[in-house]
Amino acid sequence: MTSQRTRNRLVQRLREAGVSNEQVLSVIASTPRHVFIDEALAHRAYEDTALPIGYGQTISQPYTVARMTEILLGDQQRLGRVLEVGTGCGYQAAVLSPLVDRLFSVERIEPLFSRARNRLSELEYRNIHCSLSDGSWGLPEKGPFDGIIVAAAPEQVPSALQEQLVDGGRMVIPVGGEQQKLTLITRDGDTFVTEILEDVLFVPFLSGIQR
Repeated sequence: MTSQRTRNRLVQRLREAGVSNEQVLSVIASTPRHVFIDEALAHRAYEDTALPIGYGQTISQPYTVARMTEILLGDQQRLGRVLEVGTGCGYQAAVLSPLVDRLFSVERIEPLFSRARNRLSELEYRNIHCSLSDGSWGLPEKGPFDGIIVAAAPEQVPSALQEQLVDGGRMVIPVGGEQQKLTLITRDGDTFVTEILEDVLFVPFLSGIQR
């Protein structure tokens, strides 16, 4: 269930669901999603579904990862500095890694942070830098960023994250409570242009470090 043929079937389902960036689909096809989840669930790794990773968190469904990644890229083939808020198990970071120069990823739940950092290191993703941090204030000392991708839903977009975008930078973030919308925010000087994209379901955006 972890064969390349199984991964290729997943990619075909994503293409049929509307993911059109072939570069992103190629990365999905080559990324071993099964190593980012519990061994007992490995047989479900290439289903297009979210799966539990512990601590009330999930690994996002592959469609969501692929869709958010292609939105973040926009018409660019590659981005420079990118911030990921919510490392989780590290799968989204692994997908982003071949598409960016440097990826800074923050996670507030210490056991997930430690596990993801070790896994990404073992898999030799050299351009990913993981930090244990409350994502609500981003990572200003490493910014500004060409792109920001957020894996939890705040009720409102944190202004601190917007301010860490370069001019022309893009942020992809789910926003809302029970009803959440995937949102693209593009910086234009001191103005932030908001585009509502589609319905999504993410864990809530929480503050503070959980040890």
